[in-house]
Amino acid sequence: MEAGGDFLERLRAATSDAAVVTDPDMMAGHLTDWRHMFTGQALAVLRPGSTQEVSRLVRLCAEANVAIVPQGGNTGLAGGATPQGDMPQVVLSLAGMNNIRLVDPVGLCIEVEAGAILQSVRDAAAAEDRLFPVSLAAEGSASIGGIIATNAGGVNVLRYGMTRDLVLGLEVVLADGTVIDALRPLRKDNAARYWKQLFIGSEGVLGIVTAATLRLVSRPLHRSVSLVSVPNVQTALSVFGRAQTVLGDALTAFELMEAAALERVESHFDLTLPVQAGAWYLLIEAGSTLAGLTETVEAMLEDVFEQGWAADGVVASSGAQAEHLWTLREHITEAEAKSGHSVKHDVSLPIVAFPAFLETFRTRLPDVEAEASSNVFGHLGDGNLHVNVLLPEEAGSTGVMRFVHDLVHAHGGSISAEHGLGQYRVAEWERLTSRAEQMLLRRIKMALDPHGILNPGKGLPIKEHKAT
Repeated sequence: MEAGGDFLERLRAATSDAAVVTDPDMMAGHLTDWRHMFTGQALAVLRPGSTQEVSRLVRLCAEANVAIVPQGGNTGLAGGATPQGDMPQVVLSLAGMNNIRLVDPVGLCIEVEAGAILQSVRDAAAAEDRLFPVSLAAEGSASIGGIIATNAGGVNVLRYGMTRDLVLGLEVVLADGTVIDALRPLRKDNAARYWKQLFIGSEGVLGIVTAATLRLVSRPLHRSVSLVSVPNVQTALSVFGRAQTVLGDALTAFELMEAAALERVESHFDLTLPVQAGAWYLLIEAGSTLAGLTETVEAMLEDVFEQGWAADGVVASSGAQAEHLWTLREHITEAEAKSGHSVKHDVSLPIVAFPAFLETFRTRLPDVEAEASSNVFGHLGDGNLHVNVLLPEEAGSTGVMRFVHDLVHAHGGSISAEHGLGQYRVAEWERLTSRAEQMLLRRIKMALDPHGILNPGKGLPIKEHKAT
């Protein structure tokens, strides 16, 4: 991997010596993804301190035909922030650009730099009695830039929408170094032609987000968290329908977990499931600024039991009990990692297709891999499932991935609900996406990044980043 003679010196001159990291030990953590599935090479890790420095660095990389891999907290699950391929490239870490510039509790918005950590943004909003409602297991390390670049979801999408629903304004550096400053906090702006949506979820292949104005919401004053067991997924849909009818906008999360997933949590951690065994479990959260929420939830659950839909359940009677119920849910991924080799699938489906999809998946999985076991959980309320499969160490993952993705495709779903394509799913996206849709996206890529220097190999196949 090479670039022209004094390229690194020009980068240092444009920023500082400390902003251009070439020490292998200091670079190592930036060259491997969080799951340790992908490792790449880079000429340097760049650590700019301002949007102007990002602009200068991008312009120099464009002149030298050096690719740029934007990176936030490096907590992604699809290898979207890891260098790939043989093209000379640098990692552009935005971790140093982490200022929270403005919090407006009346206008319900917050302006932050791309490197700001999600937990810090949520804390800043909470200090003004407001809420930034994106909530992830990795919120202590995930950055706002990465969250926007992947259009992250999380547990509150049911009520508040995906990240793209919470972005009011953006500051973006284009592939030639041009800075587009559109941080205005407007709810209504039909003059902007909504170009900002192009960059949300684009995984850094169209431009580099350096700052954002985000929408805040009123912080719920009352909270109710409950866990119930149900015999099957069709019954889970019945409970979900009743919860929507009774709780309406107060319903913030509705999680589905198969029994085996929580059994693994109990096995690997000192955590106890306070509900008698069922085939599936539902974690339900509601929040409101109005009193009477707990009574409403309890009445709804009483009706659910009278209908015979739930076998057992518990409503948290304190904040600590509510956190315990969520801890069970949030430890599923870590328990899976402790259980061995797994193939992860982040899919979305029409909610009504869940029962048929899961029935077919569980029936046919042994034919694909005899020793496979499932670890299914996710956000039933917004149609997002993590259909993960545990395999023997020696087993390959390609057959299982194709089986799951083909099944998702047959049910009218998407192979990437909230984690992005990265480099993990890009070949599958190419296999299952129509040529017309692929060509549309390549035309957009060519218009904004004609030389293909922004995050090559992510979101679009690397061999075709230049459309013909």
